[in-house]
Amino acid sequence: MPGAAASRPPAPRTADPRPLTGEPLALDLLNTRWTRDGAVRDLLRDTHGPAVWLAANGLDRRFTADAATLRHLLDARDAIEAALDGTRTEHLDRVLEHGRIRPTLTAGGPGERAEFADEAWGPAWLAARNYLELLAGAPDRIRGCAHEACALHFFDTSRNGARRWCSMATCGNRAKAARHHARSKEARRTGS
Repeated sequence: MPGAAASRPPAPRTADPRPLTGEPLALDLLNTRWTRDGAVRDLLRDTHGPAVWLAANGLDRRFTADAATLRHLLDARDAIEAALDGTRTEHLDRVLEHGRIRPTLTAGGPGERAEFADEAWGPAWLAARNYLELLAGAPDRIRGCAHEACALHFFDTSRNGARRWCSMATCGNRAKAARHHARSKEARRTGS
């Protein structure tokens, strides 16, 4: 594959500052923007961020975190977000135009390989394609955190499909604490 960097050594690992990682690729790309202490944080503010994101998703051996990759990741993130909101689905189609799946025959049998005319589109295209796979498999399991101050997304793998929070330890507990505080305040106000 032209431009492939299969033998490239991985970049030195930097700690991933995001509060939620390990989600499917499309949602993990959305989660490069989050809120902490009332301020919006963005992992993709410079080319250092894509290096962290590529490493977190095992893509750092194949792709380079450069300015072009950053631009394309931002484009894909906006496209996935718009598609998730039900607006501008054509934006996702434009990202998907930059790659294709090529059927292959391997020693283990039939296979597939993603190909890109420009390798800088690879990570963005893979995230956009993953979003389509999530939609095809279980669209009702793609969720945004129910906490009003949280911008994170997750794929609900719970048995009953009732997960509401990106993390029960953070957003779930904050919501419980806020409800408790409101009930206590109301009880004091009414003298109950």
